[in-house]
Amino acid sequence: MTAPAPTGGDGSLRRALSFRDLVVYGLLFIAPMAPVGVFGTLDAKSHGAVALVYVVATAAMAFTACSYAQMVRVAPQAGSVYTYARVGLGDGAGFIAGWMAMLDYLLIPAVAYLFSGIAMHALVPAVSPWVWTAIAVVATTGLNLWGVRAAALAGFLVLALEIAVLLVFVVAAAVALTGNGARRGWLSPLTGEGGFDLAAVMGAVSVAVLSYLGFDAIAAFAEESAGGSGKVARAVIACLAVAGVLFVLQTYLAALLAPMSPAELAAKPAGQGPAFYDTVDSATGTWLHDLVAAGKAIGAAFAALAGQAAAGRLLFAMARDRRLPVLLAKVDPGSGAPRPALLGAATVTLVAAVWAARRDDGLDRLVSVVDVGALCAFSLLHLSVIGWFGVRERAERVGVVRHVLVPVLGLAVVIAVIVEASWTAQLVGAVWLAAGLTVLAAQCLRRRLRLRLPRGPG
Repeated sequence: MTAPAPTGGDGSLRRALSFRDLVVYGLLFIAPMAPVGVFGTLDAKSHGAVALVYVVATAAMAFTACSYAQMVRVAPQAGSVYTYARVGLGDGAGFIAGWMAMLDYLLIPAVAYLFSGIAMHALVPAVSPWVWTAIAVVATTGLNLWGVRAAALAGFLVLALEIAVLLVFVVAAAVALTGNGARRGWLSPLTGEGGFDLAAVMGAVSVAVLSYLGFDAIAAFAEESAGGSGKVARAVIACLAVAGVLFVLQTYLAALLAPMSPAELAAKPAGQGPAFYDTVDSATGTWLHDLVAAGKAIGAAFAALAGQAAAGRLLFAMARDRRLPVLLAKVDPGSGAPRPALLGAATVTLVAAVWAARRDDGLDRLVSVVDVGALCAFSLLHLSVIGWFGVRERAERVGVVRHVLVPVLGLAVVIAVIVEASWTAQLVGAVWLAAGLTVLAAQCLRRRLRLRLPRGPG
C-alpha cells in the first residue's frame, strides 16, 4: 500500500531526473572530500583509527538510509521526512519533522556558501568573503530556478571535477607512499596507534556521521524521478555507499602520510583543522594544497545548490499541505521548478551566509547549530517506519528486521549523536522545536475554531 499524494497548489513537479542525477544531487550535498575539514579532529579523537571511524560511520548511517528507502516507496512525494512522518505518524508529527528539517536544509547551504566565500577570498584576497558568498548564492539560485534538469547537469560537471581532484590526491599519495614509505603502520588507520580503543573510535564516530548529512536530500526529489520510487530508494543507498568508500580511502591515505601523530594533534588542537592540508603539503607540495582548496571552493557552492534545491522541495510540500503559506506551493510552468519556494529558501540562506561572512565568529556560530535539525528529523523518520509498517499497515509483509530492528538501531545511533552534540546545538534545537510546537498548536487551534463557526446560508 502506498500513501495517497497530497493535492493542492498550482502545478506539479516534472519527472526529469535519472538515477545518475539523483546520486549526483546526494553526493554534491555531502561533498566527496567532506572529511578534509574534520580529519585532524577525528584522527586525534580515535587515536589514529580515522579510516575505521568512517567504516563504522558508514555502517551506522546505513540504518537511516534503509529507513529512507522503505518510506520513499510508501510515499514517493516531495517533502522527504516531512511526508514520511506525516503518513507514518500523523499530521502533527509530519509538521514537526518538516520544521526540524528546515533548520538543517536552510542553514547547511548557508554554511556551504560561507565555505565557498572564504575559500575564494583566500584565492582572491581583494574581494571580501561576503561578496564571494553572495555571488555564489545568486549564481546557484539562478541554476535552480532554470530547472532541476539544468541544475543536475551543472552539478554533475562540478562533481566530476571534485572527484578528479580527489583522484589526483589518491595518485599523489600513492606515489609518496611508494617513494618514501608510510609514516605510520599500514594498518594503523584501521586499528589505531598504541592499541585499539573502542570508546575513542565510537566518540569519533559521533562526529564523523555528520559528514554524511545530505544524502537524504535525494528523497526530496521523489516526485521528479523519471524511474519511480524504487530508483530513488536505490539512489539513496548508492550515494551513501559511494561516499563511504571515498571517505575511507582518503582518510586512510592521509593518516599514513600525516606529519603529526594522533597524540600530537590531541595536544595541539589548533593543528587539527588544517591537518589534512598540512599532510598534503608535507607529502606532495603546495601545488596539491591549492588544487584541493580550489576544488573545495567550487564544490561547496554546488553542495549549497543541492541543499537549496532540497529545501525548496521541502517548503513546497509543506505549503501544498497548507502547513506553510500556500504561495510557496506554486510551480513555474516554464521551468517546472517550485520558484517561490526556491526564492524563499535562497533568501534565508543568503541572509544567514552573508551575516556569518561579515563576522569573525560567523562560521563557528552557523556550524554549531545546523546538524541538530537533521538529526531530530532522522529520529522521526525511524519512528515513521515503525509507525507505518507496524501500526498503520499491520500487513503480513511487515519484516522484523527491515521495519523494526533497523529503524530502532538507526534511532539509537541518532540519539547518541544528539547527546554528543554541543550544548549550543542542543539549545538551538530545543528552542526551534519549541517554536515549531507553538506554530503547530496555533494551527490546530485555528482549525478547531473554523470547524465551530456556523456556516452561512446557501
